[in-house]
Amino acid sequence: MATGVRPPRVLLAKLGLDTHTVGVTVVAHALREAGMEVIFTGLKQTPEMVASAAIQEDVDVVGVSSLSAAHLRHVPRLAELLRAQGAGDKLLIAGGVVPEEDLPALHAAGVRKVFTMGADTRDIVAYSEPVVGGTERRRCGKRQCRANDPTSNAMSTRPCEKGR
Repeated sequence: MATGVRPPRVLLAKLGLDTHTVGVTVVAHALREAGMEVIFTGLKQTPEMVASAAIQEDVDVVGVSSLSAAHLRHVPRLAELLRAQGAGDKLLIAGGVVPEEDLPALHAAGVRKVFTMGADTRDIVAYSEPVVGGTERRRCGKRQCRANDPTSNAMSTRPCEKGR
């Protein structure tokens, strides 16, 4: 890029024994089409492997896809490892089959947003835009967004806050 600004870097991972790749592949394509650099760790990753890759690759966003119901075991561990290794500032998002009752535990662990089955890839792209100048800055255009309440999967009726 002529401006010297690198594109946002996103690491996508499948933790545990989950081998369903259709959703994460669709998300990867959407992020790439939006100009982001996407790194896919592959299947059957441990939280330790993903945290290490996120740090080595110097990514802005770590996205975890879960369709195997192991998200409450693996994702909080990943968040803990990122914080312990000085990478707690990376945007941690998750997606897949995640029951509504599991959302509070994931948010408490450090997951900023959970995109459940059927989420619009445009919403994932908008939420995954880079952190600029050390402060959160995500834009969603003129649409209302979910950024006002990250614990809810419902669209907000308020205008988007903090430039998200």
